[in-house]
Amino acid sequence: MVNGPPPFSDIGKRAKDLLTKDYNYDYKFVLSLPGSTPMGLVATGLTKGQIFLGDVSAQYKSGRTVVDVKVDTYSNVSTKVTVNEVMPSTKAVLSFDVPDHKSGKLDVQYMNPRIAIDSSIGLNPSPVLNLAAAVAHKDILLGCEVGFDTVSASFTKYTAGISFNKPDLSAALILMDKGQTLKASYVHAVDASNNTQVVAEMTHGLATLENSFTIGSAHAIDRYNRIKTRFSDNGKVAMLCQREWRPKSLITVSAEYDTKRSQVAPKWGLALALMP
Repeated sequence: MVNGPPPFSDIGKRAKDLLTKDYNYDYKFVLSLPGSTPMGLVATGLTKGQIFLGDVSAQYKSGRTVVDVKVDTYSNVSTKVTVNEVMPSTKAVLSFDVPDHKSGKLDVQYMNPRIAIDSSIGLNPSPVLNLAAAVAHKDILLGCEVGFDTVSASFTKYTAGISFNKPDLSAALILMDKGQTLKASYVHAVDASNNTQVVAEMTHGLATLENSFTIGSAHAIDRYNRIKTRFSDNGKVAMLCQREWRPKSLITVSAEYDTKRSQVAPKWGLALALMP
């Protein structure tokens, strides 16, 4: 497909990733086996208390078609079939779960140098239609997203956003929750030499007049180690330490403490990602 602007979901994504990505409060491991053939395998495991959840994913590529299959602990099978250039500048994605016969969904994505459109519809008797569009001009990305229930003939959501992105900063403003909530975020690269970044995100309820905020940071100690921090107005403090002990193989330790509930033990988690 041709290169085009980022999708609507990328508005505010840079701040969201800094504040949430890689934070994990369970025991998790990921084993990726890309292989030299069109077939690749990924095994994922997650321990939640006394319960172990795991799944195995396989990907097969052939020409313009990519097939992803995932089998989880309960033998549920999720399948996604992607066909690139099904029409000029258009990609189609068909996804469904077995045995859930109502889980089918069709996504159609269109992209040209100025606009990105992503539409999806559920393949079931009561489908919900989602449509998102984003338009880019230089460093500005403007977009909107709507969801429509075809059975009740009502909108399930409508969201609009705008972002300004530079290599050293990113700012975004999103009107969400059917116009009831305004979210603003800002990311600034303080020092490019060690990839130090600071981030702030604030949410304002237009009807309730309630405000909430989260601030965070990311810092690369050296080429192998990095740390992230996060603090929210609800009193929760979180920290993440990550080490790349071999190319694309990571070990991550996360911890979170609720300062307003000192009697509750801190949460922590360990994640291990292996790339042979």
